Amino acid sequence: MRHIRSSIIAGVVGLSMSVIAPAHAQKKYDPGASDTTIKLGNIMPYSGPASAYSVIGKTQAAYFKKINDDGGINGRKIEFISYDDGYSPPKAVEQARKLIESDEVLLIFSPMGTPSNSGIQKYMNAKKVPQLFPASYSSKWSDPKTYPWTMLLGTSYQTEGSIYAAYLLREKPDAKIAILYQNDDFGKELLNGLKAGLGAKASMIVEEAPYEVADPTIDSQIVKLRHSGADVMFTFGTPKFVAQSIKKIAELGWKPMHFVPNVASSVGTVIVPAGVENAQGVLSGTFIKDASDPQWDNDKGMKAYTAFLAKYMPDANKADSLMIHGYMGAQLMVQVLKQSGDNLTRENIMKQAASIKNFESDVLIPGILANTGEKDFSPLEDMQMMRFKGSRWEPFGVVIKGRSDG
Repeated sequence: MRHIRSSIIAGVVGLSMSVIAPAHAQKKYDPGASDTTIKLGNIMPYSGPASAYSVIGKTQAAYFKKINDDGGINGRKIEFISYDDGYSPPKAVEQARKLIESDEVLLIFSPMGTPSNSGIQKYMNAKKVPQLFPASYSSKWSDPKTYPWTMLLGTSYQTEGSIYAAYLLREKPDAKIAILYQNDDFGKELLNGLKAGLGAKASMIVEEAPYEVADPTIDSQIVKLRHSGADVMFTFGTPKFVAQSIKKIAELGWKPMHFVPNVASSVGTVIVPAGVENAQGVLSGTFIKDASDPQWDNDKGMKAYTAFLAKYMPDANKADSLMIHGYMGAQLMVQVLKQSGDNLTRENIMKQAASIKNFESDVLIPGILANTGEKDFSPLEDMQMMRFKGSRWEPFGVVIKGRSDG
């Protein structure tokens, strides 16, 4: 699939305006905006080793279609243009140039992956085009001083790693830690966040093993890590490799305390391929609700989400949490556009993105709200621990406050 253009290209955003410009105010537009249309660009790995993440873009296209069907934003329909980069930074740069210089989008929303977002960040900021809410939670996207046109969405990998460290130091202070990590910015930031959180206790780490995203398997690394004598395992990887890790650990009969990152905790794309029986007791952190968890059956926000899936993605796997990440990002993008009123300039889009106050998405865990500021480009900074038990993730404990990245 080279690219997606929703009904798919005509997908997007509606809901009534929460900020209404005065009747006499002059409308202001940059390329990609008009009286009738708002163009949003997007880059996803529809092919390649990280293609499991492409469901994020498909969910956003469907959500924007829903919002368009509801009337659009202040009468404007959104055209959502999404291209494939195969999880390749050079291809991502090519697609970003196409979106901005040929398609003339207003901004690029939710581009997928740390490597690809790193590839386009300097270009986006040089062009002064918003790079909003990447489908990657690197703290790189929360540096308003250096990159004022880029903004993070979820709790950063750096903060996530430090949250796991805090939990481990409390629950197993004598741990011997083994770490498998993806050898790129994504895996290294989780690793560095864990080490920073461990501080003087980083000597608890007895073995580390990197892997490349093009590797067919990570079996040899898992065998090496098992022989280290570790009783705690961190797999800082993308869905394919986290699934392989869970499965291989079970095959070896190894039973470490096992942590996996939030972005690779989907029941549908990780746990089921790994084998539900193999994932019992695996730990992770979250800031979103689990659509497969019956505790949310009567939750107002989850009802809205499941109704959306029933109408716009009836064949989708409800257990795939990646769709919830896509939905959450799309809801926040809608909020920013609503706040922008009739001033749809790139400068005002960033101003409104930095003015989010106590935004509550349908799918955020209660008590976790999105907030930003002029010097705070981290809308979400908190997580709750969760453990896989039976056929689902069970959140436990209190919401853990993360450190601000911005």
